[in-house]
Amino acid sequence: MNLSFFDQFTSPCLLGIPLILLSMLFPTLLLPTPNSRWITNRLSTLQLWLFHLITKQLMIPLSKNGHKWALPLTSLMVLLLMVNLLGLLPYTFTPTTQLSMNMALAFPLWLATLLTGLRNQPSTSLGHLLPEGTPTPLIPALIMIETTSLLIRPLALGVRLTANLTAGHLLIQLISTATTALLPIMPTVSILTALILFLLTILEVAVAMIQAYVFVLLLSLYLQENI
Repeated sequence: MNLSFFDQFTSPCLLGIPLILLSMLFPTLLLPTPNSRWITNRLSTLQLWLFHLITKQLMIPLSKNGHKWALPLTSLMVLLLMVNLLGLLPYTFTPTTQLSMNMALAFPLWLATLLTGLRNQPSTSLGHLLPEGTPTPLIPALIMIETTSLLIRPLALGVRLTANLTAGHLLIQLISTATTALLPIMPTVSILTALILFLLTILEVAVAMIQAYVFVLLLSLYLQENI
């Protein structure tokens, strides 16, 4: 029984072929396609308004030099948002519950922000490793601590996203299992459990959106430190 709770985090296979790539590419079908019409439909207008809102929120902490990162950051935000929300549907798979995928997104982007700082302003980027006014005996220890905190950033990004989504999916499955198990025995308790499940699902939708925003916002803050 305990093992079955974690079966939802394994990639479904068809003829021995993992379908994780298909589940990652499916959200792109929901994006609007360019057309030559002057008047678009309501769905395209809503999507463009949402993209504009996301880009505006992500560019607020960045200076003008960081605005060239608007396209990759907005694209990453939309991808994480759609994948997280689609993973809440029945008979679906959530790729962002896999630490390997989250690390594959976090590490290259974090490294890009770090290399950008080392190329454009190396002395300022290296200056973050040693706070101003540090006593001389503490300099080696503080450099090691700041270097460790710098190198652990991509791991924190990936683990944060994985842990929050995994915990939410496990809670939903546990409470739904309890609801179906209590229905023939204690119908009243089962109805109350179903109400808790409904509220938890709403909370998980909010968590899926917030975690996608936090992931990209932290990347933009790391970028701001290096530009």
